[in-house]
Amino acid sequence: MMDISLGQGILLSLMAVIVGIDFWLEGLFIFRPIIVSTLTGLILGDLKLGLLAGGLTELAFAGLTPAGGTQPPNPVLAGIMTTVIAYTTKTAPETSIGLALPFSFLMQYILLFYYSTFSLFMVKSDKYAAEGDTKAFTRINLIPMFIVAITYGIVVFLSTYVAQDAMRALVNSMPEWLTHGFEVAGGLLPAVGFGMLLKVMLKKQYIPYLLIGFLFASFIQYSNLLPVALIGTAIALIDYFNSKSSPAVQKGGDDYSDGI
Repeated sequence: MMDISLGQGILLSLMAVIVGIDFWLEGLFIFRPIIVSTLTGLILGDLKLGLLAGGLTELAFAGLTPAGGTQPPNPVLAGIMTTVIAYTTKTAPETSIGLALPFSFLMQYILLFYYSTFSLFMVKSDKYAAEGDTKAFTRINLIPMFIVAITYGIVVFLSTYVAQDAMRALVNSMPEWLTHGFEVAGGLLPAVGFGMLLKVMLKKQYIPYLLIGFLFASFIQYSNLLPVALIGTAIALIDYFNSKSSPAVQKGGDDYSDGI
């Protein structure tokens, strides 16, 4: 069993504040689980675990995107807690994904409450915009962002450092069949997430590429996935250069079907 020190808890909280700001702005997209889990593993001193947890969690959350006023389960807490649970309880990352979901749901509900509350600021925003008061307008838009960012830091500190003993005791008290159930569910989540992403993005002309990638990844033995990634890059470049030379693109007729 591994403990999280006070210094590591503070570093995780600071990281959560930074990625929480990025989650609000959607600027650099460092809030994605593959980045968050990797940074968490780096802070905890187990980069390999962070990479493994990040890859699995990213696939699980690949198709979960905010739309309008809806909020999916929070990817930041999922990425952090998957790595933290795997680190402190020595469970497999597949099992940790399922155990991290309650923390992800908690942050989802907190954000939904915030977004509903922040709607009250819109009256003031309209007033400042009409008056041309740029300083007040900027301030009233920055306040919600910092409230959300600080909340990320507090929730992460409580979840990772303060509650680590209780979390470890809960995992250790679980019967073997329940732990195995979480492992099976965690193994399925990446496939479900990728399937949701394909439902939005997959077009009929890309199905051959999907089949080619599936055949390469499933039936040809490689020591790692680098050859498959390079093959995918080559296919993407071929499609990119072919699309650039197509008449539709040359005439400015880009295809934005399905919003993509």
